[in-house]
Amino acid sequence: MNRGGWILLAALIAAALIPLLLGGSESLGHLRRFPLSWLLGMLAMIVLGWSLNALRLRLLLGRKSLGQGRATAIVMATEFAICATPGGAGGPVTLAVLLARQGVAPAKGAATYAVEQLSDLLFFACAMLGVLVYGLTHALTPFMDNLLGGSLALMLVVLTLLGLLARFHLGLFRSAGVLLARLGVGRRRRWRWARMLLRFRNALRASLGLPRLLLLSVFLLTVLHGLLRYSVLYLTLLGLGRQIDWGWSFLVQMLALGAGHLSLLPGGAGSAELASAALLAPMVGKSTSAAAILIWRFVTYHFYLIAGAPVFLQLAGRPLLERLMRRRDRSSGNGNS
Repeated sequence: MNRGGWILLAALIAAALIPLLLGGSESLGHLRRFPLSWLLGMLAMIVLGWSLNALRLRLLLGRKSLGQGRATAIVMATEFAICATPGGAGGPVTLAVLLARQGVAPAKGAATYAVEQLSDLLFFACAMLGVLVYGLTHALTPFMDNLLGGSLALMLVVLTLLGLLARFHLGLFRSAGVLLARLGVGRRRRWRWARMLLRFRNALRASLGLPRLLLLSVFLLTVLHGLLRYSVLYLTLLGLGRQIDWGWSFLVQMLALGAGHLSLLPGGAGSAELASAALLAPMVGKSTSAAAILIWRFVTYHFYLIAGAPVFLQLAGRPLLERLMRRRDRSSGNGNS
């Protein structure tokens, strides 16, 4: 096992130990009392979400070019790569490689991934708007006020950065070219990277220029998947005998997963658990929050790895997995140097 594999294993162990250490022995009692039928139901929700995302992928590419079964397998493999690599960096690479084997140009595959991410971001913005309206019409505790304020600030920062990127992307391309030249990158390589970026930009414009009814269908599928995916923590707490509003469980997940991405650990393992425990414990207590985090992360993280690993190896093969892990090692080496 290379260093990337050991880092993933250590992250998985940390993801399991941190909630147990925070919740103590009481959390184990909560886990034993959690209904098995609820757990199986939430796993079924994840599988249904994969099918919805597969249909979304087919709509963006054209239904006739990709079957539902193959599209679902590609989604599962891509989700595995997102969970197994820091910051989800392996996701777009995996999707582009697998779509290329279906005859889709790499720029089109990357643009499709970008449209999916933009659709997810739009869902987050709409959900945040709904939570904001709820917060303005209900009396909130100081903690919930801070939680809502932090979430809104994070969303505004992301939207502002995306707006600036869209507005000034050509200037950023030129600045990047000048920087690469000063770093000694050869002219031929710089031109090759520039062509790749321009092809991606043109493919993204073409994807965003699809018929509005089709794009609306893509967004509706995103909403359905988001409601399934971000209801897991809410249902977990219900199964543990505690209830909080769906909006607060959504905010906890959004902020915790954001912290996980910033940590650059595979799947945010460890950091997502710490962040969610800090946010959830004031609402439901340490032991209940620890048990809820273990169940939530098993359904939305470990299950992605368990179910996606064989599909990834079948579709992409071990060489791509080793390539992603080597890329993780190189990035770690550059950061340490």
